[in-house]
Amino acid sequence: MDFNQIINRNNTGSVKWDFIERHFGDGAGKLLPMWVSDFDFACPPEVQAALHQRIEHGVFGYSERDEAYFNALLHWFSSRHQLTLKQEWVCSVEGVVPGLALLVQMLTHSGDGVVVQGPYYGSFAKIITLNGRKLLENPLSESPDDGYQMDFCQLERLFRHERPPLMILCNPHNPTGRCWSANELEQLLLLCEAYDVTLISDEIWADLLLPGETFTSVLHLGERWHKRVISATAASKTFGLSSLRISNFLIPDPTLRQRFLSRLDAHGLDVFNALSVQAATTAWNESRQWLDSLLDYLAENRRWFVEQATEHLPWARIVPAQGTYLLWMDCKKLGLDDEQ
Repeated sequence: MDFNQIINRNNTGSVKWDFIERHFGDGAGKLLPMWVSDFDFACPPEVQAALHQRIEHGVFGYSERDEAYFNALLHWFSSRHQLTLKQEWVCSVEGVVPGLALLVQMLTHSGDGVVVQGPYYGSFAKIITLNGRKLLENPLSESPDDGYQMDFCQLERLFRHERPPLMILCNPHNPTGRCWSANELEQLLLLCEAYDVTLISDEIWADLLLPGETFTSVLHLGERWHKRVISATAASKTFGLSSLRISNFLIPDPTLRQRFLSRLDAHGLDVFNALSVQAATTAWNESRQWLDSLLDYLAENRRWFVEQATEHLPWARIVPAQGTYLLWMDCKKLGLDDEQ
């Protein structure tokens, strides 16, 4: 795979490139579109070949996930993250954000609070507020040496005063790139247990790690927490498949899981895109080497940018990260306000 290849995505219906002016106004098309987490590499060649073969079949009737899909998913987590899943935990949805929205509706009532930790992915706020829930922010603390940290004292005060039934965690964290440690996750879950909070962990970035880093899922912490944790995952961020809409919510608790499956059925979300299933299955089964090469390339990109920023952008401080392909910069030295 030649990751140096520049692919022109203009006039392809790309949200990132073709619709930037819709989001940022006239003239924004002249800007480099660094506003959405969507890389510009072609997806793995193995996936492209599998999709061509599936398209040549020519029939696209109602489709379901087959055993190959589940086997590929379970093997990926076992081999890549040393995490043993059970097939019955897997609840597939069109995307992580739609699934999160359904869970917000299912696990909370109108006016309830839902906790997020800022800076946060903008869609979290949208699915909370547009569903009539209260957005509760627990801003991460930050230091030049250690990067971003969870503020547990502040979080406990928020839990105690607001009594929210739900918290959404992002791990690895978008946009800062923090991968939360087992100790941090356990401390968080102890608070959730004490205040009866269900924790949804958006783990869509789990495969995109910097060299030497590891990912710890909430599901790594054992059965004690299964009644209050849900993990959201997908192949889309890892392999550049965001428009092939499929994600997986891993729900160990049978009661929570059945409630979620019933809600999916109630919304008619029980049929799956044949191309999405094929793409994800092939990516997990055949594109490990492609991903390893991508991670090396992304690490070099980050190293180069940090080097250049150190030399040419004295007003910028690069926040240390463990995962994602995002780069978060502290630009406070410019003295600009939010509007500027």
